[in-house]
This record gives sequence, structure tokens and C-alpha cells, in this order.
Amino acid sequence: MLKHYKGDPSKFIIKYVSGKIKKQGYGISFMYWKHNASIIAIPATTIDSHFIFNEITKNFQTISLQGHFTYKINDPSRMNTLLNFQIDPESDNYKSEDPEKLELRIKNVVQMKTRSEIKKLDLEEALAINTYLADTVIEYVKNADLLEEMGAEVLSITFNSIKPTPEIAKALEAEYREGLQEKADKSIYARRASAVEQERKIRENELNTDIALEKQKEELVQLNGENIIKEADFKSKAKNLEMQVFEKIDPRLLLALSMNELSSNASKIGNLTITSEMLSSLLN
Repeated sequence: MLKHYKGDPSKFIIKYVSGKIKKQGYGISFMYWKHNASIIAIPATTIDSHFIFNEITKNFQTISLQGHFTYKINDPSRMNTLLNFQIDPESDNYKSEDPEKLELRIKNVVQMKTRSEIKKLDLEEALAINTYLADTVIEYVKNADLLEEMGAEVLSITFNSIKPTPEIAKALEAEYREGLQEKADKSIYARRASAVEQERKIRENELNTDIALEKQKEELVQLNGENIIKEADFKSKAKNLEMQVFEKIDPRLLLALSMNELSSNASKIGNLTITSEMLSSLLN
């Protein structure tokens, strides 16, 4: 029965008649006889594939790596010679599982390189190398002979997450929390130590100030005492000098001068007693 096939523009179509290629191209349409025609449809657009790898680190810890890669078939004619992409033209479904094999083979290459890198790292290192691991694996895969032979190319690889097992994750979380608590405690202790040190400095400054004041008081008292002593000494010396003037004068004359001084101030004197000894001294 003669039928019409309308090709998908996103696929490279190859028409076989009796085992020979009669027509090929992107999204082509044609008439065909069902009994002797075979139609190959190879994807021409990019294809995304997701993966989950469980690998073991250098220190024998299991981790789970989730991500995806994007690939494209650059040479559909070469791919046609390696895998069967024949479709049922009525349902447009593949007649074999070969199209899935391409994705599986690429995934195996990606996992092989991922595993070799993870084996070099300890758990803590492996959990923090998303970008580095993606760059390393994509470089290896792009140069892999298998993909070149198949006419396929991996365009990008992304590791969305790298996680340990739930038990290890809990242990790491507990360790991380303890580390945070330790840092917080150290910070509190540091602040307290700083406060104590500041208080000690304040007290030391206050004590130094008190000592300085006491020294100033001591110096002031000492200076004041020295001044009093000097003043008394000066007064004593002055008095002695005054008295030296009267040492050579006749005592009777001094008594007479004193009496004369008293008489000049008689109005200020209430009572005055003159003994017989004093009169005898004046008369003799």
C-alpha cells in the first residue's frame, strides 16, 4: 500500500527501499511502499539526559552525584551505521532500543571519568567540587574516541548536587553545628576577656591617678612644712637680730624707755602694777 510520510524537521530522515538508501535529509517528506520501505529518524536537536551516580571517595565514603548532560548527534550518517534508529512511520516510535543505547554509552563514559576523579578525593573535598568536576569530565568526554566514532558530541555537563549518605550527612551537620557553637563560644569568651582587660586598664589608670594625686599631696605637705620651718627660722633670726641691738644698752635705760612707752599709751591701759624692785632699779 502506498503511503505518505511527513518528516519531523528536528530529525534527519533516511528512506530505505529494499535495503538501499533512496532519500535522506532533515525533515523530508515522501511516498513509500510499506512492504519494502524502511524509515530512519535520527534526532538532529540537542538531547538532555539526567543521571544519578553513587560513587566512593578516597576515604571510602559513599556519595550521590545528581546532574545532567546535553549531547547532539553531529553526524547522523555515521550514527546510522552503528545504531538502529528505524521508526514505525505510523506511530513514529522506534522499533528497537538502540536509540536508548546511545544515551547509555555516553552516560557510561561520563560516569567512568567521574568515578576516577572522586576516587582521588576525600569526602569533604568531593562535596565541594561541582564546577571543577564538571569542567574536568566535559573535557575528557569531548576527547573520548567512542563519541567521535559515533558522530556524537557532549555539549555540557552539570552536577546539580553532590551529597553524602543520610547518615553521613547527619554526622557532618552535627559536626558543623558543633563547629559553629565552638566559634560562638570563642567569640563570647573573647568579648568577655576583652571586657575584663578593658576594666583592668580602667582600674589601673584610676590607681595610677590616685597614686599620682597622693604623691602630689605628699610633696605639697612636705613643701608646706619646709616653708613653715623656714618662716619660723627666719622670724627667729630676725628676733635675734632685734634683740642684739638691746644687748649693749644699760638695762635701766631700757626700763626707762619702756616706762616712757607705757606712759604714752596710758589711755589704753586699764591697770598697771609697778613693784618696788622696778622702782629701785630705776632709782639706782
